[in-house]
Amino acid sequence: GTTSADWQYVRMTENHDSNAPITDVTSPEFRCYELDMTATPGTTSTATVSAGSTVGFKGECRLYSTCKQDLYIDVMMSQASPAANSPEAATGQTWFKIYQQSPTFESGQLVFPSESQQEFTFTLPASLPTGQYLMRAEQIALHVASTYGGAQFYIGCAQLNVVNGGSGTPGPLVSIPGVYTGVCISSGFRFALQVLTTRGSHSTSPAS
Repeated sequence: GTTSADWQYVRMTENHDSNAPITDVTSPEFRCYELDMTATPGTTSTATVSAGSTVGFKGECRLYSTCKQDLYIDVMMSQASPAANSPEAATGQTWFKIYQQSPTFESGQLVFPSESQQEFTFTLPASLPTGQYLMRAEQIALHVASTYGGAQFYIGCAQLNVVNGGSGTPGPLVSIPGVYTGVCISSGFRFALQVLTTRGSHSTSPAS
């Protein structure tokens, strides 16, 4: 595959020169965490990709080993109206999940597949309709998630023009912000990332 230049197709984020996360899941910035919510979309190029093709994201350093630890990763997409480079794109209940890396339990311990990864790839759904989209990668660091608002989110939104699409109907749909309630801790070691939707939900809640 071909690796694009930094910020060529991904909207430059507010933390582009630091490792500062966003923690307020209710903020409008939680959608894409752009450097400038109005100007950044228009200065970012839009990549043309085929439905069913392999795409991915690459970070500045390896996850967990030299950056943050205990990372849950997911990728969501939203049809972009009027266009992927529009500041108004992907507002409202338009987002749907296409990929996730969840932790597993092995020998009584949590194991995060993202450990030591610098990049990750995944396949776009072949049934994805042709059109323009935002594709949002989200890394959730849980190492200080001991209270509500403790989870640290690292976000990036790519602008895509999907061609050779299918006739699928993406869903269930959620809003960003609005998708998360936060992080809770109970007895022992337990965390829960709860998603509020009207037509579906998912949660990651390992406990011991």
